[in-house]
Amino acid sequence: MHKKRWFKILILITVLGVVIFLVLKKKKTVNIAEDKATKCLELMSIDRDFSKMSEQEGMKSAFIEFIDSNGVMLRSNSKPFVGANAIDYLIQQDDNGYSLSLDPHHAEMAESGEMGFTYGIYRLQSKSMDTAIFGTYANVWKKQQDGKWKLLLNTSNEGVEQ
Repeated sequence: MHKKRWFKILILITVLGVVIFLVLKKKKTVNIAEDKATKCLELMSIDRDFSKMSEQEGMKSAFIEFIDSNGVMLRSNSKPFVGANAIDYLIQQDDNGYSLSLDPHHAEMAESGEMGFTYGIYRLQSKSMDTAIFGTYANVWKKQQDGKWKLLLNTSNEGVEQ
C-alpha cells in the first residue's frame, strides 16, 4: 500500500513537471516571437530614419551616414559598387535636384538579431517640377558592435505606378 502511494505521488509530480515545462516553453516561444516582431519594427524605423535624413540633408548624406564600410549598392546598368567604391560613387552624385523618400512595407530579422532586411516603395521627387518616380527597394541591414545598424546591401528597381 505504501508503494502504491509513492507511485501515485511520483506520477503526479511527473505530470506536473511536464505541464510546467510545456507552459514555460510556450511562454518562451511567445517571447521570442514578440522579440522578433519588435526587432523587425526597429529595422523599419531605421529605414524611416534613413528616409528622414535623405529628405532633410540629401540622399548622398543619408547613404554615406548609413552604409557599412563593406556595403554594396546595386544600380541599373552598373556593376556592383562595393565598400570604398560605393562611397566614391555616392560622393560623385549630385542630389540637389531631387529628394528621395522610403516607405518601408516589411522587415525580417535573423534569429541571431545581427542581420535583417527591409523592403518597400521609394519616391524620387523632383524639386523643380511636380514629377516623381516610384520604385521598389530592398535594404539588407547589419548590426554593428556599437549597436547601430548599417546598410550592407541596397538595391532598387524603378517602375511602380502610384
